[in-house]
Parts: sequence; C-alpha cells; structure tokens
Amino acid sequence: MDTKISNLSRFASVEKKVVAKDGTTKFLLRLLDGNLIECVLLLQDYGNTVCISSQVGCKMNCAFCSSGTCGYVRDLSMEEMLVQVLIARKNADKPVNHCVVMGVGEPFDNFDNVMKFLNAVDIGARKISVSTCGLPDKIRAFADLGMQVNLCISLHAPNDAVRGKIMPIAKTHKINDVLVAAKYFFNKTKRRVIFEYALIDKVNCMPEHARELARVLRDLHISAHVNLIKCNPANDLKAPSTETCMLFMDTLIKSGISCTMRKGKGTEIMAACGQLRAENGGQNAKD
Repeated sequence: MDTKISNLSRFASVEKKVVAKDGTTKFLLRLLDGNLIECVLLLQDYGNTVCISSQVGCKMNCAFCSSGTCGYVRDLSMEEMLVQVLIARKNADKPVNHCVVMGVGEPFDNFDNVMKFLNAVDIGARKISVSTCGLPDKIRAFADLGMQVNLCISLHAPNDAVRGKIMPIAKTHKINDVLVAAKYFFNKTKRRVIFEYALIDKVNCMPEHARELARVLRDLHISAHVNLIKCNPANDLKAPSTETCMLFMDTLIKSGISCTMRKGKGTEIMAACGQLRAENGGQNAKD
C-alpha cells in the first residue's frame, strides 16, 4: 500500500464478519459517514483474492445482481477502496496477492477514483481485474491509460434482445458498441478481454445462445475468454441445471471459444458473484 496514505484503518471499521465452510470471508464495513459496504476474501489455489466494492449501492440494476436493490448512494474514494484490501490482509493467513473490483457498484461509473486506486494499491497490475457492465467511452479511456490490469466485461447475453431483459444498461449501450470498445481495448493493450456470462435458467443458457455468442466473439478477431458463472440466487433468478451449463460450455468450446466455468465460492453466506449488497446481506448466516 502506498506509504503516503496514512492510517487507512480510520476510513472503515468491520461491522460484521461471516465465514463460509470453504473459508470465504465476507466483511460488512461501516464507513465514516455511516454507510455500509461489503467486501470478500477468497481463498484460491493460486493465492488469496480480495473482491472489493467501488460504490455504495449501484445504478445499473442488473436483474441477476443484488447490488442495485438498495439504490445508489455515492462513489467510494480511493482510500475507501484501499482499506478493503487492508482489512482482507489483516484477516488472511497467507498473502492477498490478487484483487478483483467486482463487488458492489459499477467501477467505471466511479472511473477517476478507481483509477487512483489501481495506481495506489501494491498488487501487480496483471493480478488485478476490473469488471464493467459495459460503458464504451470508459472502456476506451481505460485502454488509453495503458494499464496491464485485466478487463472483464459483464456481457451475459449474445444479443440486445436477451441482454435488454436482464441489464437496463443495454437500453443505453448496445451490445455492438460494447464489443467495439472491447476490440479497441485489445488493440491498444494487446491484453486478452474476459467476458463474464452468468447462466440464467430460461433466459440465456440454450445451445443457440452459445452458438450466437461464439459467432459474435469470433467476428471481433481479438484474444477473448468467456468466464461462465452459474447464476447465484439473487432477485428470484436461478441457475440452469448442471447438464444445461455443461452443454453451453461444450458448445462454446466446440465453436472455438476459450471458456471456463467459474467455481462458486461463498454462496451460503451471500458472498458469491451477484450477491453483495450495500447493506447487510448476510443476516441469515452464522458468524
């Protein structure tokens, strides 16, 4: 952590700590102004990862994500993001050497503060990932900075019709605009683009969706990887059967697309992808 930033601990205190069976730890943090945020410590084979929030609440209101259900309150400062890393480190047995900006909030909607955080945190750029639901102008601005940070784009659909059902942002930014920005990022940085895709029952998980997604990504002519995620319980949506998920992944692979299925962590304590909130979302879990 940047030595010029003194006494980070004063920016947030741990209100509650919840630990899952797999060691995933979720922290409910109280900020100086009383607002609450959540961050998560994930134990991985390749090292510990901290998943941090970038806003109090979120404006995006994606149907598969709980983060927007409390409404948007404000952006987090650089220090309020850094303190989440500090708290994770204080509670980890091994070094926290990876960071994902995938918690509550849309990072590129808080662009300036997130960029300050990326420049201040003492974790290697290639071990940091920033996830956006797709703000084309900000993706280009990020590319122009030349950082080696991983870009993850929450796509979750192969076309505007499907995307519009689950992501309100699709009404403002069409999928082609997002993909053109992704290509710009790749051409500028030569960094592989990761597309996140939450598999949602009866919405976006059929083989025809996989084949269309494969066509769209092949036409980009960039290095891309699809990170498949079984939709975690959030806002009454649910994941398809394991068989359906594996068929989707197999269809992508046979279509020449690099992809993996993300291993779920922390679901039982509402700490998995799409389950973090700007308030205590772990009230039913045991401390």
